[in-house]
Amino acid sequence: MKKIIKKAAIIMVAFFVVAASGPVFAAVGDQGVDWSVYNGNYGKAGLPTDKFVISQIGGTYGGLFVDQATYSTQVASAIAQGKRAHTYIWYQVGSSQEIAKAALDRYLPKIQTPKNSIVALDYESGASGDKQANTDAILYGMRRVKAAGYTPMYYSYKPYTLANVNYKQIIKEFPNSLWIAAYGLNLIGSVPNYAYFPSMDDVAIWQFASNYVAGGLDGNVDLTGITDKGYEDGNATKPDTDTPATDDGKDANEVTPSEIQEGMTVTIKFNATNYSTGQAIPNWVKENSYKVLQKSGNKVLLDNIMSWVAASDVQAVDTGGSNSTGSPQTHIVQSGDTLSGIASKWGTNWQELARQNSLSNPNMIYTGQVIRFTDGQSVATSRTYTVRSGDNLSSIASRLGTTVQSIISMNGISNPNLIYAGQTLNY
Repeated sequence: MKKIIKKAAIIMVAFFVVAASGPVFAAVGDQGVDWSVYNGNYGKAGLPTDKFVISQIGGTYGGLFVDQATYSTQVASAIAQGKRAHTYIWYQVGSSQEIAKAALDRYLPKIQTPKNSIVALDYESGASGDKQANTDAILYGMRRVKAAGYTPMYYSYKPYTLANVNYKQIIKEFPNSLWIAAYGLNLIGSVPNYAYFPSMDDVAIWQFASNYVAGGLDGNVDLTGITDKGYEDGNATKPDTDTPATDDGKDANEVTPSEIQEGMTVTIKFNATNYSTGQAIPNWVKENSYKVLQKSGNKVLLDNIMSWVAASDVQAVDTGGSNSTGSPQTHIVQSGDTLSGIASKWGTNWQELARQNSLSNPNMIYTGQVIRFTDGQSVATSRTYTVRSGDNLSSIASRLGTTVQSIISMNGISNPNLIYAGQTLNY
């Protein structure tokens, strides 16, 4: 989500009133993270104590829809790791119920988290000057979410909400439905600092940091138990649902160390201490996911870090099977390889390889590097965007949920200030 640093005054008692009022839920005080495309296919780990994940399915940028290809695998990854998985939609609808309707028509049928789970509307950009019309568009969306069988929430940050939305009208109809960001000084913080709590009524989830761990990540705390929604008895067990992503996560969760195979994607458990060589495993290594390149006895070779780890120290986040975009494959870079040469060998294009591997500079690959690609390239080809009058690369990247550097590298742009209306960009 957009990183907004805002200070908010609070009387400390306010939090305890929120947390203590009403029945006590198992999830009160649980912490978790939210993921977008920037956090990769399987998400980025926060803390070993995290209990929930809220993943972006996609959204609308004033009527332009951008689907997040990482959504279903992130949901499956969260479920596989025993976390409660929820969903959010980028909701840049301004005051337009027409755009809101199109967004909900597009995304509600694609939700992969269980019924009653959270579906939050991320409203932090594009508001019109009409507060009531903005509020009506938000309420329209939340009603649609509720009617579809999910738990609606409104996400934003306090100053933006106060300036553009009649939020008390929202909580009158949907009590305890606010998910609010307020980061204070925005230092790395894994524990909420309640001196910066956003003093608003009915805040159910507080996003208290965008630097939750080294390297960044949004950190959230559940103040009311709302992240239990959709999960039996509030436990982080796998819900009984026929959504494919959740089913994939359940299957991966049941994989034993002896069943780990080449081609599976795994994470390294937080309690793992050493590689098979005896060297200590740094904490940052445990934040990411890896493809199993080889298996030998009770140890596995992981890509990117190119290290052997005991099979008992990894957790499968997929079962290595194919999905709607084809079967994941890998190529280990050899001396003399180029990205275009690798692409030609495997029947794809270098722009697609750069996109799939987040390569900001396609000329900077190295011997031993693992390049991932997907079979069935007809469904994994680059998406395109046509430049409009007044656009710049920064606004385009923000609208499409990508980065300026990624657009530059995928399109061979030598001068980022020289783009023109009508130009077609890959992303």
